[in-house]
Amino acid sequence: MINLVSVRKEEEEVLQRLIQFYIYEFTRFNDDIKLENDGSYKPFDLQKYWQINTSYRAFFINYQKEIVGFALLEEGTGDSPNVIEEFFIIRKYHGKGFGRIAAQRLFSMFEGKWQVFQIQNNYPAQAFWRKTIREFTSNSYLERYDEHRRSIQEFDTRQLD
Repeated sequence: MINLVSVRKEEEEVLQRLIQFYIYEFTRFNDDIKLENDGSYKPFDLQKYWQINTSYRAFFINYQKEIVGFALLEEGTGDSPNVIEEFFIIRKYHGKGFGRIAAQRLFSMFEGKWQVFQIQNNYPAQAFWRKTIREFTSNSYLERYDEHRRSIQEFDTRQLD
């Protein structure tokens, strides 16, 4: 069973360790990412996720009792959409549907407009998000590219049947 569990401030170190795997995987698509002198990647600044009354949300993605990934998102307010900031499933669980289930649960948890971005050359992510969103929305989404050539899928859960 896949579960989304809110990350608490006290668990930031665990999340940062998972983020190291995420960044490592991401280096295939961004040559500018370099290891720090201590052999790790620069940690993410996660302070916005621990603020009171913040619109930023951090979740562990769990399979049974094992953490298998994470999702970072910004919850939309007013006319602004919900946005997946970062999303990761460890390689061991790729192709098992865990990412699809977790993503679709996020879409259901946060009603309203959504935007999901992928960088230009991350074709596996683009394929994953297109398929996941197509299935969730019954193909009722728009896709466009921004000035940075990022692929963006947009949809509104309030307009789904």
